[in-house]
Amino acid sequence: MNIEIANRLVNLRKANNLSQEGLAEKLGISRQAVSKWERAEASPDTDNLILLARLYGISLDELLKTDDEIPRPEPKTTAADDDDDGGKKRRGEYVNVSLKGVHVIDKDGSEVRVGWNGIHVDDKKTSSAVHIDKEGVFVDGVEYKDYCGGNWFRGHQREKFPMTVIITIAYLLLGIFCDLWHPAWLVFLLIPIWYSLIEAIYKKNAHIFAYPVAAALAFLLLGFYLGAWHPGWAVFLSVPLYYSLVSYFRGLRRDT
Repeated sequence: MNIEIANRLVNLRKANNLSQEGLAEKLGISRQAVSKWERAEASPDTDNLILLARLYGISLDELLKTDDEIPRPEPKTTAADDDDDGGKKRRGEYVNVSLKGVHVIDKDGSEVRVGWNGIHVDDKKTSSAVHIDKEGVFVDGVEYKDYCGGNWFRGHQREKFPMTVIITIAYLLLGIFCDLWHPAWLVFLLIPIWYSLIEAIYKKNAHIFAYPVAAALAFLLLGFYLGAWHPGWAVFLSVPLYYSLVSYFRGLRRDT
């Protein structure tokens, strides 16, 4: 407590014809506590400040009014603010780019990891999660085994277009130059969409195309850019419709 507020407490006490003992009795504290307040050696806690304001018939603003500049609290440094790999926090977002890959955490807790072990996206707003690694593709905990022989990273030589590298570079450019770390991380969903499309065309099998991932991307775009979380969720209803139509037309082709 500064000396200005301490002197105000003394003047208010005397103006209300109270001794230190009398004030201490009304507040249920010791006389020594009151004495320390008035010598600026200690500060009343929140409860006692409220009681003082009520006792003297003034507002808390009037009680604590001071001409001194109020210092701003220093931001707490956490692992999400800075780390040895150069991670930095911007506008509530954690962005870390290192040799291990790219790690982004949005202020709502949504997280994107792109590294040597795969791609992992966890969207807290929609409770959606996509994980792509050497074990396969998992969307919201459901494994999709039929694409590319059960492994997204296997494929034909002519399909090995460096889409992952291009998408990562595009994401970094959008983040660094346009500050679009979120929701630009959605571009990573184009990777499984691209490779499954190539595989589907090569094998002439539409079942291979990662339609659920495409539907999830459409839903997230509708939500983030148009705020249409509802009825945007209806795009997921097209997933069983898509596979039903694919199975139907494949059946017709076999019959002919």
